[in-house]
Amino acid sequence: MKPAGFDYIRAETAQEVVDSLAQYGEEAKILAGGQSLMPMLNIRLAQPRILVDISRCAELDYIRIERGYLAVGAAATQASVETRPTLAEEVPLLKLIFPWISHFQIRNHGTVCGSMAHADPSAELPLCLTALHGQVVLRSKSGRRVLEAEEFFQGMLLTAVRPGEIVEEVRFPLRDPKARYGFEEVSMRHGDFAIVAMAAIVSKDSIAVAVGGVADRPQRRQWSMLEGNDLDIALNDFAWELDAQGDAHASAHYRRHLVRNMGRKLIEKAKA
Repeated sequence: MKPAGFDYIRAETAQEVVDSLAQYGEEAKILAGGQSLMPMLNIRLAQPRILVDISRCAELDYIRIERGYLAVGAAATQASVETRPTLAEEVPLLKLIFPWISHFQIRNHGTVCGSMAHADPSAELPLCLTALHGQVVLRSKSGRRVLEAEEFFQGMLLTAVRPGEIVEEVRFPLRDPKARYGFEEVSMRHGDFAIVAMAAIVSKDSIAVAVGGVADRPQRRQWSMLEGNDLDIALNDFAWELDAQGDAHASAHYRRHLVRNMGRKLIEKAKA
């Protein structure tokens, strides 16, 4: 199929972006990398009147350290973050997940902010932001607002973005020197959507685990340091709280099994 007809705006500045969104509201869509939007246009799940292209907006293409965060602008590609020489020292969990995100051709075009805006519950980047308690900066003509990841993701392909707003920036907290990080994923093939993806952050006094691919959005739990049977009970409770559903790829039983067993191994690996 082909997309329905639309008008096209190539924005050169961030102000031009928010002005266009203010003018056209819900009839406008942001085009950055296009890796999620273009398939939706082609099968007409999305039929915007206006497409606002930010891919050449230099003002939104940045990766920088600010106030304890790694800040990534709306036009920055996933590959530009993945290949940042200091990423492993700055946000080690982010470095761990990139090889699991689709394929390098997709990462060369897809943007970090675009993945957040699409809010696929199986996507690795929203999981990472949730696990780290990251932030999303939304901008409109009337100003900016900053949301925690848990506030931003509201359901399957559903976010807190309002008409007239753009996901201008996402913020990943910098590495906690006292913590250890781990990531693991199960999918049909490497690069496919995750059946279950898990991130773990382990410190001396606490354990945090985030799960993607099971609920309608990434979910995070944090406990004081647990060992043995107490940890197994906590992971089992978490697996049931996610309200897993079966589909063509995996049963709900298998997803709960992965949360329990993969979670245990991931935590032990992070501790080591």
